Amino acid sequence: MAAPPKKFKVCVCGGAGGIGQPLSMLMAMDEHVGELSVYDLSVSVVPAEGVAADLSHLERDCSVKSYSLDVSKGMKPVDHLEECFKDCHLVLIPAGVPRKPGMDRADLLNVNIGIAKDLVEACAKFCPKAIIGLIVNPVNSVVPAMAELYTQLSLDSKRICGVTTLDCVRSNKFVHEVTGVPSADINIPVVGGHAGVTILPLFSQDPAGRKVPEAKVKALDKRVQDAGTEVVNAKGGKGSATLSMAYAGARFGKAVLAGLAGDRRTECAYVKSNVVEGLDFFTSKVTFGPSGVEEVHPLGELTEYEKERLAEATKVLKEEIAAGKKAFAGLMSKI
Repeated sequence: MAAPPKKFKVCVCGGAGGIGQPLSMLMAMDEHVGELSVYDLSVSVVPAEGVAADLSHLERDCSVKSYSLDVSKGMKPVDHLEECFKDCHLVLIPAGVPRKPGMDRADLLNVNIGIAKDLVEACAKFCPKAIIGLIVNPVNSVVPAMAELYTQLSLDSKRICGVTTLDCVRSNKFVHEVTGVPSADINIPVVGGHAGVTILPLFSQDPAGRKVPEAKVKALDKRVQDAGTEVVNAKGGKGSATLSMAYAGARFGKAVLAGLAGDRRTECAYVKSNVVEGLDFFTSKVTFGPSGVEEVHPLGELTEYEKERLAEATKVLKEEIAAGKKAFAGLMSKI
């Protein structure tokens, strides 16, 4: 008789939002999740309590608890959410505000870095060994900033991961549409970062990807980069990629939990890295195991086109990493 799966505690911050609700459901259904914390602000359209009550009816061996804070009263996670975060093994953070008309990337960063800091600060205090999966835009800048926070607190900054799995999910699906190869047999590594030209799908490193006609590679590459806009336009500006992001976030979460349980898994993620010279953060294949991030893999062989794109991605990514660190320094200087 097979041993029962090892169980872990998971928290979804922003769990009552457009990404958070389906992500919470998918994590509650994972065989390795024994306890799920659903946290959101009291101003959320759907109360976190309602999401937790709904999920608690699923026929899964997972207890679900809700937590909420009233930010209008100045309540901060680090002061009030010990029970929510304590003993968590994985914290997924689909939080922050979306980019609004008239808002540039610097404006978005300055808002979302503060939101991320409040949550990561609580993780540092109550579950410092947890893997933190950040789904907070701009990921390319927020992750280096939060890793800097962990470094300042003498914690392992490799526990801070940017969830870039959606780029892989999209690449796999788009290659399936071009080649007809079953999606389950496609595994395109997507490296670089998680925005615009920093998103670099390496079609050449997968058998199905190599079947894409050379004349279509550039257009397919561009479609992966712009896929988020494709969804926003299809929703008429009334939403973004919430369902596919939740699916991708759960895929990342499942890989982390399987690794913690002893079944090592490899997924692409944006982490502290020395894979590319001159960049201390980069997305590449990462193996998760019992201790968390166990190996950050090198890029492997690239085509000439991919080498050109890597140079382009590196230039932009270097600027966005620097922007994140600068914004973090500015935020800390106000404290």
